[in-house]
Amino acid sequence: MIHFMTSNKHKYQEAEKILKNHKIEIKWLPEGYEEIQSDTLEEVVTAALKSIDKDQIIIEDAGLFIKALSGFPGVYSRFIEDTIGNEGILNLLKEQDNRKAEFISVIGFKNEKGEELLFKGIVKGEIATKTRGKEGFGYDPIFIPEGEDKTFAEDIGMKNRLSHRKKALEE
Repeated sequence: MIHFMTSNKHKYQEAEKILKNHKIEIKWLPEGYEEIQSDTLEEVVTAALKSIDKDQIIIEDAGLFIKALSGFPGVYSRFIEDTIGNEGILNLLKEQDNRKAEFISVIGFKNEKGEELLFKGIVKGEIATKTRGKEGFGYDPIFIPEGEDKTFAEDIGMKNRLSHRKKALEE
């Protein structure tokens, strides 16, 4: 059995749906793990995998990287979401014309041999001018994927088809 370790129930539920389509069952370990402060998602995930004394485990870290803000909030996305939220991000971009952004997910998997593998998924898009939609979680109400006109929170089916997490998990 593969375990998905996260304290974020929404991440687990999203991963469970994605992997079920590939006939892979996962079990939720609703535990936190040591998260280092780092400049990259890869370093955060690698350090987390090394700190956990289990195999057949998935760890995921994700971030919203906004061009006009030099990649901010990036690896600090969860902290920024908890402190200033979507409205704070929108305020930071109020005078910006360039609203390009990327959602990036890095999945770490430690297999039964203890080998650590990393997988990355990226979805490009832009930041909306206001929050839109009630689905999803986190930055979903302000992120519009490239080629679309709705936010992830307005169309959860679209999010499930295009998401950064889906791309990383399918790798």
